[in-house]
Amino acid sequence: MNQAERIQARHLLDRRGFLRTTGGAFGGLGLAHLLASESAADLTGKASIRPRIDPDRPYAPRPAHFPMPAKRVLVVFCPGAVSHVDTFDYKPMLAKLHGQKPPHMPAVTFEGPSGNIAKPFWGFKPRGQSGKMVSDLLPHLAELTDEFCFLHALSTQTSAHPQGENFLHTGFVMEGFPSFGAWTTYALGSECSELPAFVAINDPRGMARSGKNNFGSGFLPAAFQGTDFTAKAPPANLNRPAHYSAADDQVTNDLLARLNSKHLEQFPGDTNLAARIASYELAGRMQTSVPDIMDISEEPESIHREYGTDTGSNLKREYARNCILARRLLEKGVRVVQLFNGSDPSGGNGITNWDSHSDIQDTHAMQAEIMDQPTAALIRDMKQRGLLDDTLVVWCTEFGRMPFLQGNGTGRDHNPGAFTCFLAGAGVKKGFSYGESDEFGFKAAVNETSVYDFNATILHLMGLDHERLTFYHNGIERRLTNVHGHVIKDVLA
Repeated sequence: MNQAERIQARHLLDRRGFLRTTGGAFGGLGLAHLLASESAADLTGKASIRPRIDPDRPYAPRPAHFPMPAKRVLVVFCPGAVSHVDTFDYKPMLAKLHGQKPPHMPAVTFEGPSGNIAKPFWGFKPRGQSGKMVSDLLPHLAELTDEFCFLHALSTQTSAHPQGENFLHTGFVMEGFPSFGAWTTYALGSECSELPAFVAINDPRGMARSGKNNFGSGFLPAAFQGTDFTAKAPPANLNRPAHYSAADDQVTNDLLARLNSKHLEQFPGDTNLAARIASYELAGRMQTSVPDIMDISEEPESIHREYGTDTGSNLKREYARNCILARRLLEKGVRVVQLFNGSDPSGGNGITNWDSHSDIQDTHAMQAEIMDQPTAALIRDMKQRGLLDDTLVVWCTEFGRMPFLQGNGTGRDHNPGAFTCFLAGAGVKKGFSYGESDEFGFKAAVNETSVYDFNATILHLMGLDHERLTFYHNGIERRLTNVHGHVIKDVLA
C-alpha cells in the first residue's frame, strides 16, 4: 500500500468517512426501493391492484375494480384467420378491380408471390335495421348484425398462426404468458363453486396451433389455467369406478381434505401447493356437477333443432353440442368460457380451421357450415334467457386475409395489417362499427386498433383496469397489455 492509499484508508475508517460512505450506501438502497416502487406502478403512474387471493379458496368471487354490466365472458375463437373481406368488411373496390394486379401492395407475402385482386367469393347485402353489409357466407350470424359491435381496423404484430394466437390471447407472441381467461379469473374469481372458473371448449378435432397456451395460466398461479373439455369428452379423471359408491367417495374426499390441510400447514405461503390442492378439491366436486352440466339430452327438442345438433356434418353437430354446453356453463356462473372453432392442422386430416391458402371457397364454406348456425343460435339463446344483459360475447380470429389471391389463384394469404372481430352483449353498443380498413381491406386506415386496445377494452367491460391488473414476475410488473393499450371508449354503450 503506497502513501496515498494509506491516507484514503484512514479517511474511510474515521467517523466522518464512515458516515459519508455508509450514508451513500443507504442512499443507494433508498434509490433502489424508489425504483422498485415505481416499477410496481407499472410505468403508468397508477398503483397496481392485486387481488387478495385466499390460497385455500382461489376461485372465490372478488370485486371488480369498478362497476360494469359484464359479469362473465364468452370468447368464440376461430383459428386459422377468417377472411374479413369475405365476411364482415365489405369492399366494393375489390369487385371493381377484380382480376387486376394490386396497386402499391407487396409482390411477395407470407407464403409466396401474390396474385391478382379478387372480389369476395360470396355476395354481400345489407342486414337488419343498421343496413350493415354482411356476406352470404354467414347467413345466420348476419341475421343478428344489429346485436354486434364490429371492429374493422384491428391489426396485429405477426403473420404466423401460433404467434398470432399467442398474441391475441396473452399479449405476447412468445409462449409462457397468462391468457386473457387466466387474467380475468385471477382478478375476479368465480361465482360458481362447483365448476371451474375458466373453461376452454376445444374444437371437436382438437386444440388450436398454440395449444394450451391459448388458455394457460403462464406465471400466474396454476389454479387459473383453463379447464379443457367438450360436450363429447368430460374432463379427465372424473369418472368414479362403478363399484365405488358416492358415500364411499365422500368419506375418501373428507379424509383427503384433512390430510391436505395438515400438509399445507407445513408449507405456509406455498401458493402452488395450495393451487394443486384447490384443483383436486374442485375435481372432487366436479364428479357430480360436470355429468349434470354435460347432459344436454335434457334440452328441449326445439333447442337442439335451433342449434343444429341434428343436421349437417358430424363436425357441425359436435360443435353445436359444444355451443349448448357453453350456454349451460355460463348459466351456472362460470366466469370465462372459451369456445374454439378450428384446430391445429397437424393433428388430423383434411380441413381443420379457417386457414385458406388454397381453395378458399371450399375451406371457408366448410368452416362456416360448422360455425355459423350453432354460434348464432347460442347468441340468440343467450339473449332470450337474459344472459346478454350481463355477459360479454367476443368473436375473434388471430388476423385477416389479403384482398388479392396467392400465386395459385385460389387462396388468400395472411394479413396482419387489417382484420375484423366483433363484440356483443353487456356494455357494448349494438349495430355499430368502429374503425375502417382501407378501400382494399389491406391495411387499417381509420381508428387503427391494436390487439392491446382490443384486450384493454374487453378487460374494461369486465370492470378491470388493464393498467392496474398486474403480476410481479422476474423483476417486472407484467400485464395482459404489456405497456400498451387504450380502452376504445367509442364502442361502450
